[in-house]
Amino acid sequence: VIVHDVNELTEKLFPIVEAMQKHFSAGSGTYYSDSIFFLSVAMHRIMPKEITQIIQVDLDLKYKTNIRDLFDEFDNFPEGAVIGIAREMQPVYRHTFWQYRRENPQTKVGEPPPDGLPGFNSGVLLLNLEAMRQSKLYNQLLEPTMVQKLTEKYHFKGHLGDQDFFTMVGMEHPELFHVLDCTWNRQLCTWWKDHGYSDVFDQYFQCEGEVKIYHGNCNTPIPED
Repeated sequence: VIVHDVNELTEKLFPIVEAMQKHFSAGSGTYYSDSIFFLSVAMHRIMPKEITQIIQVDLDLKYKTNIRDLFDEFDNFPEGAVIGIAREMQPVYRHTFWQYRRENPQTKVGEPPPDGLPGFNSGVLLLNLEAMRQSKLYNQLLEPTMVQKLTEKYHFKGHLGDQDFFTMVGMEHPELFHVLDCTWNRQLCTWWKDHGYSDVFDQYFQCEGEVKIYHGNCNTPIPED
């Protein structure tokens, strides 16, 4: 077991993610504005080179299968993919991309699966650190000028940290991501159903198959066995 000091990690992270915090944080001093919520974005830059793959997960999860099975998903990464991540299961990004969607009525951005691009949820992440280190494209996207360029293109202002970054990048470069099946990150939060999106909510929220990991996001109770 290797223990990493949060303060040391944050110190290393800050210069890399400082530029993106203003775009993907709720504001200075708030929960998500802390650099540590961008850890996954630059994990390949601060972890020892001998660590080549990492699974990063939220705390509000309940496992219904062996986590080793999730590790096998690394073998399913297509050429060029660096991160494994499941889709967001609420219309949060339908909301966030409203201006871009209005200007581009034919876009798949913010649309529900299976054909749309609903964005990602970072509660369960497979980080292929070696692929992240070697991907010229991915590392270019971390540069402040590229972050600025994409946020301007998509009129993007988020507050969910790394999840927002991955979602925005995924709209532009879906080839960088291996999309995990929804059963690996079965999100339970229904906040957006009661906040203006009840008519389309179920298109995002449905998930077929036996759940492998429950995600009790927004403090939603997880079903008992």
